[in-house]
Amino acid sequence: MSTPRILGAGGPAVFPVGLGCMGMSEFYGTSDDAESLRTLDRALDLGIDFFDTADTYGFGHNEALLGQWLRAGGPARRQRTMIASKFGIVRQPGQYERRIDNSPAYIRQACEASLRRLGVERIDLYYCHRRDPAVPVEEVVGALGELLVAGKIARIGFSEISAATLRRACAEHPVAAVQSEYSLWSREPEREMLSTCAELGVTFVAYSPLGRAFLTGTVEPEKLQAGDFRRSNPRFQGCAEESNRRLVEALRIFSSKRGLSNAQVALAWLLSRHRHVIPIPGTRRISYLEQNAAAAGLVLAPDELTELDVLFAPSKVSGQRYPAAGMAGIE
Repeated sequence: MSTPRILGAGGPAVFPVGLGCMGMSEFYGTSDDAESLRTLDRALDLGIDFFDTADTYGFGHNEALLGQWLRAGGPARRQRTMIASKFGIVRQPGQYERRIDNSPAYIRQACEASLRRLGVERIDLYYCHRRDPAVPVEEVVGALGELLVAGKIARIGFSEISAATLRRACAEHPVAAVQSEYSLWSREPEREMLSTCAELGVTFVAYSPLGRAFLTGTVEPEKLQAGDFRRSNPRFQGCAEESNRRLVEALRIFSSKRGLSNAQVALAWLLSRHRHVIPIPGTRRISYLEQNAAAAGLVLAPDELTELDVLFAPSKVSGQRYPAAGMAGIE
């Protein structure tokens, strides 16, 4: 039996595992809208009610896909769902490189465009996707506060910011969530951000909790499609990939002894360690979705958590988590 998680201090309760929708539109090779829509249907059947998108995913396609799905389910579906979207990353079609825009004018423009694509009157959680250090965070929060007052968004979030920036933002207005990469092989939030979020009543949303599927043991980098951005990810290449593969094999042994998949153990590790963390694994396939949802009811014992902590100590993980272009806007 899974216990819901709270989205922000005094916020709504959501299923402990959300669904990252990015891969339904871009970055992970070709996708099929019909398959994605079936996966979204199944997610709701399983109780998953927290869906994550952004304006940059597929250059608006991902938000439009979610909007299509919401309309198909009518008002009842909309009432059952929490939709999170983001602004701030500006790219050109066919390019991974990006620039960051946090100007108030752009925030207003981006929000209106996202509302149209999603087909909703209000975005439940609106993140600043990446930070432009040239724009004070107080100015960003001010613009978001105006959208709150206007009823266009319900909650404020930030992605990949520092603990110091979060404190400054919270001094201006309550922040519901911080989203950053966090998994067995990406442990940076443990340095300061997780404790800061707990102190301030901010939910931590963990993206790529399965290491872009590498931790599942199902990815063969040499067979990735030409359009899959993982082909340029340092952890999926050469000697780094070989070293990381050994960690995943050790995880497979740990998981198989318990009758679980690697994905379920990786998600249970996050959920068992922190009550204020919500992982949002992404998938287009119902079979993987069902495995991920089942992890919401798993609890790992303290000695099991310690074993996994040691197995995936940061010093044992090889390669940076992004290529250079992907680090833009990360504090």
